[in-house]
Amino acid sequence: MPADGRQRPRTSLAGAGLFEYSYPAMARQRSIFREYAEAGLIALVFLGFANTFVLQTFYIPSGSMEDTLLIGDHLFVNRFVYGPSRTAAEAKLLPGRAVRRGDIVIFRSPEPPHLDLVKRCVGLPGDEIDVIDKQLYINGKAVPDASYAVHKQRDLYPDTPGWDPRGRTRDQFGPRVVPAGHFFCMGDNRDNSHDSRFWGPLPAHLVKGRAFVIYWSFGGGTSDGQFHGAGDTLLRIGRTIVYFFPKTRWERTFRLIR
Repeated sequence: MPADGRQRPRTSLAGAGLFEYSYPAMARQRSIFREYAEAGLIALVFLGFANTFVLQTFYIPSGSMEDTLLIGDHLFVNRFVYGPSRTAAEAKLLPGRAVRRGDIVIFRSPEPPHLDLVKRCVGLPGDEIDVIDKQLYINGKAVPDASYAVHKQRDLYPDTPGWDPRGRTRDQFGPRVVPAGHFFCMGDNRDNSHDSRFWGPLPAHLVKGRAFVIYWSFGGGTSDGQFHGAGDTLLRIGRTIVYFFPKTRWERTFRLIR
């Protein structure tokens, strides 16, 4: 109440408009923060969708695909290429196809199911697979695979009882027909690959996608895919930071995988 004791009439606030910040910078800060938060959320949703349905990253922890893929190669994996298209629009936007001989595929391991593996598909359903003296045969014909398959060990195991069974399976396999709904996969480093010769044909439902490009190749040490404690993880991250430039194989960056 005013000092003179008279009551002044209350002023209506209707139509007074919205509150305006005293400092315009406060409004800008709120707006910028909200925009960044929304953009970050959208990016996370998009990356999650892309990683689940379109692209996935994968790295090479072993030498079973040398010299096509080296330890430390980091790949983009096309996840939609083998998926069925539900509509005509999807077929045009994301064209898919069946697995072909020669495709380098990423799949869930049939043995330890928590691991993803990479191999080359060499046999389709109905194909007869034979390995004689390390030479691959499909349906009775020798496969001209010298441009990508390598044999780094000179020893040759004959198909004779008494010799190392693993060596015999590696060098003398089959003949065996690939069953329906399965693929026969082998590593390009034929003498050092645990593949369909040992664990059998790959069920088609385990295939996750096709490796199609190397986006980064690091020669300074790579995880074997197993967790060895927080200390080991931090050490690996630090080593990657220190040796990123000198150990990166720049000539392999964005190399198409064939």
